[in-house]
Amino acid sequence: MSYRWPLDPADLFAERYSQMRRTGLPEDDVDALRAKVTEMWTDEAGGWVHEWSLLAAGYAMAGRHDLAALAYGWAKFPCLADDAKRAAFANQIVQYELAAADFGVEFDRGLLTLPHRGGTTELPVHLLSAPGLPDDAPVLLASGGVDTWKMDLHGIFGYFAHRTGMRVLAFDIAGTGESTVPMTPDGGADIVDGLIAHARSIGNGTVAHLGISMGGYYAARSGLAGAVDAAIVLGGPVEHAFTRPGESRFGMSGIIGNALGFDHPPTPEELAGRWREFSLHCLLDKDDNAPMLVVNGADDVHVPQHDTVVFNGRRDTEVELIAGAGHCATAKLAEILPRMVIWLTAITRTGL
Repeated sequence: MSYRWPLDPADLFAERYSQMRRTGLPEDDVDALRAKVTEMWTDEAGGWVHEWSLLAAGYAMAGRHDLAALAYGWAKFPCLADDAKRAAFANQIVQYELAAADFGVEFDRGLLTLPHRGGTTELPVHLLSAPGLPDDAPVLLASGGVDTWKMDLHGIFGYFAHRTGMRVLAFDIAGTGESTVPMTPDGGADIVDGLIAHARSIGNGTVAHLGISMGGYYAARSGLAGAVDAAIVLGGPVEHAFTRPGESRFGMSGIIGNALGFDHPPTPEELAGRWREFSLHCLLDKDDNAPMLVVNGADDVHVPQHDTVVFNGRRDTEVELIAGAGHCATAKLAEILPRMVIWLTAITRTGL
């Protein structure tokens, strides 16, 4: 199930330009493409998926499979709403695997059968580890959000694999990427619980959870429930964000609607009805959480500050609201990622 909705590519470039650059794409190439793209959904000259795919194909021809994977990632952005987007995503997977030889980390792509709403679902996952990492290393679950998925965030996940001494198990949350089921509060949680159980079986039993954006929602849930040994929440919605879907910007309501499984643009009432069910209010009322690090930018247009500062005063919890940064504090990642690594390694090495 999927649908298109009115979306101005100029708005996406305005919001995501710095993200495009920070993932490693050459600035001149991004600038040239930005000048060409005039339509979001048209698969022809001037169309978003067409122009990004041409750029990606050029990188692939030159043997730069890493850049090709990034560009195809932007071609399929922000969701798999039509055949052209799905084709770009398939090409991204191919290029990502071709790039794996130069990752600098050991890489394995596997398929897990995980619990989902009384049944099961299959989910491709990526396992990243520093060369020579012992089999009994702790495991870090890691995911992005509704529009930026595991391959798009490879640079961050590889960084954690190199710096933490942990094996990184990267996945797409329900309703996104290679997941084949819509995002629901219970179904998405079932999948994460299954991943936690699997992670405990492949290392020394210690499991942490890193979630970015909507992935941060699931990391917050894991941490608040005490289901993992540590949790990092980067830009995660947890409570108030689920009360205001009509306020979403930069096409986010359409992105969320697709992730939730709608096959048509939902009315504000339809979207709000499903979205509010995700609130973690009940878990926030408890006091048996795992150690948690909660971070976001103070100027986030998607997630209200409340969903970060609500963690202030909780036991075993550190909170950072970063001034001068927006959603997921992407403008300050070079500063906050090393701090996250220091915090995470300190927690996991104590055996908590």
